[in-house]
Amino acid sequence: MSTDLNELKDKHGNALSPVLPEDVKNYLIDIDGTICDDIPNEQPERMVTAEVYPDALEILNKWYDEGHIITFFTSRTEEHRTVTEAWLDKHGFKYHGMLMGKPRGGNYHWIDNHLVKATRFKGKFTDLIMAKKNIEVFED
Repeated sequence: MSTDLNELKDKHGNALSPVLPEDVKNYLIDIDGTICDDIPNEQPERMVTAEVYPDALEILNKWYDEGHIITFFTSRTEEHRTVTEAWLDKHGFKYHGMLMGKPRGGNYHWIDNHLVKATRFKGKFTDLIMAKKNIEVFED
């Protein structure tokens, strides 16, 4: 990955966590039910033959080629890493990394000191559009 991080400092000159340039997105993408058939960890033998969602492959590889960071963030466990990497490679997914062990069950609420945007997958990958929605935030 050749994307340089922008260094940040606080008001005292102390280093803060770096951030990506504004034009680069750091995508965290689920696997099961998002880029392919929804397969539970209890049936790992099905992971080898999961059907890829063609629109996911096309859009994710386009984002990768545009210079965005693609990281798969999956509820699959470390014991599924090898079969998952082989499946991603077999189908031609371009990506930078994979994080295993995402908590199962959905209803995620991510709290971070960096800006986080969430997009719920509803069956088809397309380019993202701007839309106004209500979100939960901390009180000022």
